[in-house]
Amino acid sequence: MANIKSAKKRILVNQTKFERNKAVRSEVKTAIKRVEAAVDAKDKETAAAELVTATKIIEMAGSKGVYHKNNVARKVSRLSKMVNAID
Repeated sequence: MANIKSAKKRILVNQTKFERNKAVRSEVKTAIKRVEAAVDAKDKETAAAELVTATKIIEMAGSKGVYHKNNVARKVSRLSKMVNAID
């Protein structure tokens, strides 16, 4: 355990940020899984609706600094490509 006051504060702040980031990443993964499940079921309407929701969640995570902007773009692009590939 740290002895210096600022170091103790850093530990607390880092823990708080870690927990927030972990929750956001988990939410993103869940949204992606919902889109993938709809794509696997070949349900284009549900997949399109889930894509809109997932895109919003992913982009919000990017704006908060949880993901890099290129990572956000890649995730959204891959999901869009999967949804558009449904016959």
